[in-house]
Amino acid sequence: MHDGTLLPRVVVIGGGFAGLWCTRALARDNVAITLIDRSNHHLFQPLLYQVATAGLSSPDIAAPLRHILRNQANVEVRLGEVVAIDKSARTVRLADASIIGYDYLLVATGAGHAYFGHDDWAAHAPGLKTLDDALEIRRRVLTAFERAESCSDPKERAAWLSFAVVGGGPTGVELAGTLAEIARHTLKREFRHIDPASAKVRLIEAGTRVLASFPDSLSEKALQQLERLGVEVLTGTPVSNIDERGFQLGDRLVEARTVIWAAGVAASPLAQTLNVETDRAGRVLVRDDLSIEGASEIFVAGDLANVKYEGKLVPGIAPAAKQMGAHVALAIRARMAGKMVPAFRYRDYGNLATIGRLAAVVDLRGWKFSGMVAWWFWLLAHVFFLIGFRNRFVVMLNWALSYWTYQRAARIILRVPDEGAVPSSRKTSEIAAS
Repeated sequence: MHDGTLLPRVVVIGGGFAGLWCTRALARDNVAITLIDRSNHHLFQPLLYQVATAGLSSPDIAAPLRHILRNQANVEVRLGEVVAIDKSARTVRLADASIIGYDYLLVATGAGHAYFGHDDWAAHAPGLKTLDDALEIRRRVLTAFERAESCSDPKERAAWLSFAVVGGGPTGVELAGTLAEIARHTLKREFRHIDPASAKVRLIEAGTRVLASFPDSLSEKALQQLERLGVEVLTGTPVSNIDERGFQLGDRLVEARTVIWAAGVAASPLAQTLNVETDRAGRVLVRDDLSIEGASEIFVAGDLANVKYEGKLVPGIAPAAKQMGAHVALAIRARMAGKMVPAFRYRDYGNLATIGRLAAVVDLRGWKFSGMVAWWFWLLAHVFFLIGFRNRFVVMLNWALSYWTYQRAARIILRVPDEGAVPSSRKTSEIAAS
């Protein structure tokens, strides 16, 4: 603990929505904040699929944490990865072996991909959580059309023109709809030996319907809009295998050289170092004020937290993470003042998902609508919540251009690796140029 002459030390692990909103909420408080993240940027994840599908470039949806917090004098940004938390010593240890002490700690490291015991599928079906992931998916999608153009074997060409998205949640629906638009509109008249519009885009959902978190009526509307775009939706059968050839549904092999994973998430493994109870997905079971059992100075928020409100699990979406981050700031302020910490109250502002051009669904506190009106609502909501005027301006400009021309602004393949080589888009040096 601090000795009375030093400011209380607040360590925030993770510069996502929960971590950043907590940090900013403490801007006027008499504390010393250290924000630690293994990336140097805050990422607007709801638009990550736009980078993966060449609609936006990386800087459009990401901003350096140091730039965002440049005017907040009580915060220090540290680039690094936390590998262990020592609750008794109240310290965190980084991968470079450095130790940072804390009086209050927020763990908000988010979630990664879950392949349900089939981690070998990851090499053939990348997920979408980071800019690295988005650039890799973008490379694979654009390269698939190039491979098909130079392929003389009709069967192999068809395999390159076969795309599959596994998982019918918002991310899967957004990816599938956009891939269909790219094939049918963006790449029109650009190839000499293939017709991009002949590409098959499949969306595979193990459950009975897509967008299971939405009301049945909106789920059905989404299905209809996907089918109008040319997406083949397969429900009710889980994928049984994924390899370099494609995917398997039961005993049936479907050849598809590009498979994208959008089916499951697993909490950051850092949660295990807290030695507290977690759920099946690895999320920490927190108390009603978002602190953990047995250590009231440690809070967990965002995708890493299992939070119940009115009997339901708070969803892992950006608005929920922002609310949790702001609540942790409130809780830290109350603890320092010796006051009672209130319970976290989640405010459900609704659920949005876009499917394609003028196609979206919105469930807004009982108000349900779809189609063009929902698409405009989705677009304005996402632009409004982007950080920074530059981001909003560039995104609106790119979307306006895309709307009128069907073109996508970031169709650059950074490097096509040799067959079997490690994907070059994993190199952070290439992100800055994307």
